Amino acid sequence: MEFEFDEDLAQLRDTVRRLAKEKVAPRAREIDLTGEYPQDLFELFGATGLFGLCIPERYEGSGAGILGLTIAIEEVAKYSNTAALMLLLSRLPTGPVMIAGSEEQKERYLPGIARGEQRASFGLSEVGAGSDVAGMRTAAVPDPDVEGGWILSGSKVWISGVAQADWYTVFAKTGDPSSRRHDSITAFIVDRSSEGVSVPRVDKKMGVKGVDTGELLLESVHVPAENVIGEVGGFRLAMLGLNSMRPIVAARGLGLGEGALMYAVNYVKERDAFGHTIADFQGIQWEIAKMATEIEAARLLTYRAAWMADRGEFTREFVPFLSMSKYYATEMAVRASSLAVQLLGAAGYMQDHPTEMYYRDAKQLTIVEGTTQVQLGLIGQGVLKGDLWWD
Repeated sequence: MEFEFDEDLAQLRDTVRRLAKEKVAPRAREIDLTGEYPQDLFELFGATGLFGLCIPERYEGSGAGILGLTIAIEEVAKYSNTAALMLLLSRLPTGPVMIAGSEEQKERYLPGIARGEQRASFGLSEVGAGSDVAGMRTAAVPDPDVEGGWILSGSKVWISGVAQADWYTVFAKTGDPSSRRHDSITAFIVDRSSEGVSVPRVDKKMGVKGVDTGELLLESVHVPAENVIGEVGGFRLAMLGLNSMRPIVAARGLGLGEGALMYAVNYVKERDAFGHTIADFQGIQWEIAKMATEIEAARLLTYRAAWMADRGEFTREFVPFLSMSKYYATEMAVRASSLAVQLLGAAGYMQDHPTEMYYRDAKQLTIVEGTTQVQLGLIGQGVLKGDLWWD
């Protein structure tokens, strides 16, 4: 059992840590206030190869895996969860392609992501089908004019990066639209340039501003047979893709919690009160100690989950361990950012300090890619089924 990174991962961590301090930190507040897409950071991440971390070398990535991407996201999320989301989007939509896509799909769609020349997004949720994925209404019917082709119609919502994407991984009902059977759902690659594809609106968000979240509208979009990911009726692919993403989302929470606590600690060490610094008070030290312990617990859960995902351990029996990382790290981020606001007092509530930004951004993490309640349900089911057991 090893608890240290090998030389390559340690170098990756140190490189991204320096890049995050020098390039991401100075931009974080401006991105939050303006809501403008940080094209400069996108180009920086592309030039430094960070978008290719989890993409195999044969498709022009670096092959650092989910653990490599997790490490990078943790460092970036210390300052900006918007920038961390940009990195996450190198894996969320490409995951199903890497897991079950054809060789032609991988050669066509992965290198552009790895090089930072293209962007992609993931279309699963709908207004009436968020956590209830089987309730989706987006339909795919056979194209009568193209053998093996499909015509997609429907709407996907709350899609991160929707306005910037060049292509989308979209899930639709290829069976009866009213069916709740998992084998009625199929994954497709939909090119942004296809006729009938539009982004009618983007959302006004509480936090994580700068990467647009919004609606993807599909109006009789023709999708060729070669853009079906895996098998028709392969809904299991959606779950495998999301399962393998748990540590990557957890890394956003881990980094945010670290960044928020570090900022607050530096503040209380300098702020005078009652003839002492705030940091001199035992009650404050205890709160810091408890949160530092939570951060380290989240780190162990997150790194283990990333290690498991890189071993291909993201099928049903491993779900409790993966879900624990997402649940614990993201809820920890909410607690850490809340504590940071409290430690700064009134100042923490003001835009003069990033603590209020951390607080807003943290809440998103408990909702996206499976809410806290969904994760708890998966963990509980895993225990009841014996997938997580101790004898």
